[in-house]
Amino acid sequence: MKAYHSKIIESLRTLLELKSLVRIRSRVQDIKLSLEAKSQETHGVQKKTTNTKAIEKKSTYVLGELTQIHNARTIERAKYYIRRLVRALSETKTGKVNDLNLRRWKEYDDILTDSLWILKKRDTGGAHSGRYWGNFIPQIPNQLLRRYTKKGEWVLDTFLGSGTTLIESKRLGRHGVGVELQRTVAASAETSIEQELSLDPTRTEIIVGDSSTLNFQSELKQRNINGVQFLLMHPPYWDIIKFSKDKRDLSNAKSIDEFLFQFGKIVDATYPLLDKGRYFALVIGDKYSHGQWVPLGFYTMQEVLKRGYLLKSLIIKNFEDTKGKRNQKELWRYRALAGGFYIFKHEYIFLFKKE
Repeated sequence: MKAYHSKIIESLRTLLELKSLVRIRSRVQDIKLSLEAKSQETHGVQKKTTNTKAIEKKSTYVLGELTQIHNARTIERAKYYIRRLVRALSETKTGKVNDLNLRRWKEYDDILTDSLWILKKRDTGGAHSGRYWGNFIPQIPNQLLRRYTKKGEWVLDTFLGSGTTLIESKRLGRHGVGVELQRTVAASAETSIEQELSLDPTRTEIIVGDSSTLNFQSELKQRNINGVQFLLMHPPYWDIIKFSKDKRDLSNAKSIDEFLFQFGKIVDATYPLLDKGRYFALVIGDKYSHGQWVPLGFYTMQEVLKRGYLLKSLIIKNFEDTKGKRNQKELWRYRALAGGFYIFKHEYIFLFKKE
């Protein structure tokens, strides 16, 4: 398909020599028909792999651009679109923290750029599983890693859980480090991560330990890791779900102050590991206790800001199919009407940058 796109580039360049809009439209139509036939051929002979989907997406993008050229009302505008498409297919312009080619930014129509994320269904592809109570949906690390990391870079998750972040890291060609307090949970996550396929060579390192007291620099040095390029935390939402009986577990903190103190220690310990100019995402929600809304998300946000991070974005994420309220929507609606409160439908994704 790459060689075929080279032929398209050559054909497009010849269009720039034409002096008739009618002739340009006719030649563009021929290119479109040829590309559509090639796409059908690829679709028919290959299985639906990640690579195949990428090829199909690129073809869709090119077809859309060709349509825009064909529909141009003036020859000057048509040639402007032609030059833009030639650049998009022949040049690469990536950002400092990702592999996205901004010359072909229209291809990334599945990457969210709004601060409100409405996610209806969990991605269960590959090694992902929703069995672990409290894990987050794979779409979150997928979106974040594609925008804020490059292939071959290191991602650190201080609350590994079922391994969602590291599964996505491996799937996207990133190296991953995960820390998990419970040995059995870590072992289960390791099994899941090993099952995930990757088209790129990747490393996955799992550390069993307490993120609030772990000597991260020593642990990473032992594994020949000099630093990380993305940091992700999805801590317990204090005591909403008790993940273990271990006193070190944040879900067993006796008070909100103790929870925030322990969380702050983790932010302190990981700060030196993250490269300058790189990003840290915190995924967390609020809780309701004794008739009062506890803004846990904003409390933890403030703990991070105290450490010198810059707040880049605050994303509100709504996920319909939660375990806690599955098949109980009517009951929760009654409770809200009777109790004078609103039902939790969102979580926060705080995005920070290390200056």
